[in-house]
Amino acid sequence: MLPRIHVYAPSHRDSLLALIRLNTPEYFAEEEEAEFEAYLDSEIEQYFVMEMGGEVVGCGGINFDEQEKMGIISWDMFHPDFQAKGLGTKLLLHRLAILKSMSSIETIVVRTSQVAYRFYQKNGFNLVRTEKDYWAPGFDLYFMELTFQ
Repeated sequence: MLPRIHVYAPSHRDSLLALIRLNTPEYFAEEEEAEFEAYLDSEIEQYFVMEMGGEVVGCGGINFDEQEKMGIISWDMFHPDFQAKGLGTKLLLHRLAILKSMSSIETIVVRTSQVAYRFYQKNGFNLVRTEKDYWAPGFDLYFMELTFQ
């Protein structure tokens, strides 16, 4: 079965909350679930869901800075059974293609943690800075960017 990427709809909300729970505490701190709920309810600019066989297996979004010169990769996560199978790269490349097609975008950033930063590094992002315990105790900020033109 082939993965299908489509735009988030509120009907996906419960499946996505289940995904973050499946990835806590390995990839997300417990307190991040409430932040993700708030994101789904009121902060989405562009958000995508990946399904296989009708099952939600992953998700990830795009946000923008105020001047819309920076694209921000946001809230990536996959069901543990579907991690390390190339699906995250497929979803990231989908969003990068959208951002690169926008003439106003100069830089793409991601704010991640020490548990996931290697994925973005492998996909061309450069580490700019880190901040200890940024997300929660034991979850450091890894601020990364991808510059193109």
